[in-house]
Amino acid sequence: MKIPILNKRRRIILFCVLSLFFTSCISLFAWVKHNDNRIERTQYTLASARLPAAFNGFRIAQVSDLHNDTLGDGHESLLSLLREARPDMIAVTGDLIDSRTPDTEIALQFIQKALQIAPVYYVTGNHEIALYTLYPQFERELRNAGVAVLNNETVLLEQDGQHIALAGLSDPNTETLTSEERIAFMRENTRQYYTVVLSHRPELFDEYCSAEADAVLTGHAHGGQFRLPFVGGLYAPGQGFLPQYDAGLFTSGSTDMIVSRGLGNSLFPFRVNNRPELAVIELQSASLG
Repeated sequence: MKIPILNKRRRIILFCVLSLFFTSCISLFAWVKHNDNRIERTQYTLASARLPAAFNGFRIAQVSDLHNDTLGDGHESLLSLLREARPDMIAVTGDLIDSRTPDTEIALQFIQKALQIAPVYYVTGNHEIALYTLYPQFERELRNAGVAVLNNETVLLEQDGQHIALAGLSDPNTETLTSEERIAFMRENTRQYYTVVLSHRPELFDEYCSAEADAVLTGHAHGGQFRLPFVGGLYAPGQGFLPQYDAGLFTSGSTDMIVSRGLGNSLFPFRVNNRPELAVIELQSASLG
């Protein structure tokens, strides 16, 4: 009679242990998801002797890889951080919409509110290009709203009679430019002006350096999605496992490239140790230092 009683006790203990284990796992997952969904505002300072004095202190807020995410009621979590950043311009570096769950209305609602904060400049990501039947109408709506859409185009920004160049590269999936043509396009501006390149792809860092771009703002890597301590991102599209350019600032010669961890998610619905990021870049004229 004692053996059945002992087995019953063991079953009860095992049930309690398993219940505690699964409860802990669910709680841990919920905690990670909650904390890794809170937007982090990251401040970068890029100094260059080529930057005109009139642009000293010029602030750029970078929005990348939003993927139709609202990030709070009516995008308010993101918009609140944008207002606090007091940017002179907002750079959207691709994947504003998501090709798997496209909702251009959500994206346009964010853009309309962002335009009330600062001028918006936009380049495509791979998800916009994947929506080749939907994107042309979306681009028209962006332009009608007041967004400067840069499809392998350059605009000059002016302050107090001085200028810097803003060069926007379309996502390479469009196949409109070869590698050599992209480098030549960027060099047209870098010869004369301090040049900020907006591009979705960090894996093209060698091209940006060859063109001697001064500053490059990219996304696409999602911070490696799962960030491992002392290692970095686990996987990034276009780079594979343990990507070299996963997040943060990378410098080679006179070229600084910032890789945003992005704000939304696409194929993977959550992040680990990898909070969504709003990057705020302040330009400084080293000649004034």
